[in-house]
Amino acid sequence: MKENRKFFLGMLFGFLLAAVIAGGIFTANKLIGLFRAPEVGSVSGENDPVVNTYTMQKLALLKDMIEKNYALELPSNSQMEEGIYQGLVTSLGDPYSHYFSAEEMAEQKQKMDGTYYGIGCYVSYDEQVNFARLGEIFPNSPAQEAGLKKGDWIIRVDGKYTRNRSLEDTVNMIKGASGTTVDLTLMREGVEDFIEVEVERREVPTQTISYEKKDDGIAYIRIKEFDAVTIDQFAEALAEANADEMKGLVLDLRDNPGGNLNAVLEVARRILPKGLIVYTEDKDGTRMDYTCDGEHELKVPLAVLVNGQSASSSEILAGAIKDYGKGRLIGTKTFGKGIVQKYLSISDGSTLKTTTSKYFTPNGNNIHGIGIEPDETLELDYECYYTKGEDNQLERACNYLRSEIQTQ
Repeated sequence: MKENRKFFLGMLFGFLLAAVIAGGIFTANKLIGLFRAPEVGSVSGENDPVVNTYTMQKLALLKDMIEKNYALELPSNSQMEEGIYQGLVTSLGDPYSHYFSAEEMAEQKQKMDGTYYGIGCYVSYDEQVNFARLGEIFPNSPAQEAGLKKGDWIIRVDGKYTRNRSLEDTVNMIKGASGTTVDLTLMREGVEDFIEVEVERREVPTQTISYEKKDDGIAYIRIKEFDAVTIDQFAEALAEANADEMKGLVLDLRDNPGGNLNAVLEVARRILPKGLIVYTEDKDGTRMDYTCDGEHELKVPLAVLVNGQSASSSEILAGAIKDYGKGRLIGTKTFGKGIVQKYLSISDGSTLKTTTSKYFTPNGNNIHGIGIEPDETLELDYECYYTKGEDNQLERACNYLRSEIQTQ
């Protein structure tokens, strides 16, 4: 609760300084020293700079009022400062723009590189109940040691209720510094009471790819997210599939939230024919094309599984496959994130992540807020999936490939 109060106060200041970073690199830790006047002058106009005499005076007045009246523990000046920057970015109303302190950015970089400190499991989102749910539990991981099981619903993380939170928010709540612990409240099929468990966080290698050989020459590759490590992991899985004399491929992008743009481009270059993979346009309409030379085009029938949590980079790949008619998309409509973010570094180690462009599929479709409709809509049978381990979407994809293989 203390951290929530501190964040709220910082947010209050943040909305008053909605152009602090606009000038580029700046000396961040001197803003509090600008608090001077306890009186506020005339109201600033709509077209005036946000950082002006009026806003600085009002900021000083607010701080003075809080110091004289606030009954709970005050945050430090540095915490208020961080809240200012967070509030600035929050004022954009863009859920994909974010301010990272130097410490937060170090953690974010670990994620982008494909290493992180966590408990060692994958998490998906159960749309039927609007809770996150545990997926694959890594061998020899803290999650396995603590007795967590695939299919457990995550009800609370450190006492915070998770219903209707985004998958990314819940995952970020679970992750943390090595050696720290996280308290999870779980609900398990067949168990009447909630399960309370404390799990220690430690460094966990991210395995973003899983491969399985199915019957009738069908290979199954699941891409859980796109990180820097995904490129080599996908190449290894594809090599293993070819060694197993693959005749058809199921590519599973369900619950894949996206990630590294370069990673998805390299994966696409091992599937698509020669041509455009995706293109972006920035605020000025400047276009950038990302292409494939077609030298490694997949030569076997392809089925792609998607759902409402297939987002961002997943949609880049699924959209290109659909536009080229390279494979059949099966499942439900994708999330609909057709915008690109860039990380902009500041000299003190902090970073602004903000939306800098829109992306378009090869046929010129921007799917932001729309999603990609599959070629064949098929809802997941949740009851069979979680109680019997039966995946009707995967089975349909395999049957489609069997029919394609027979006609070759």
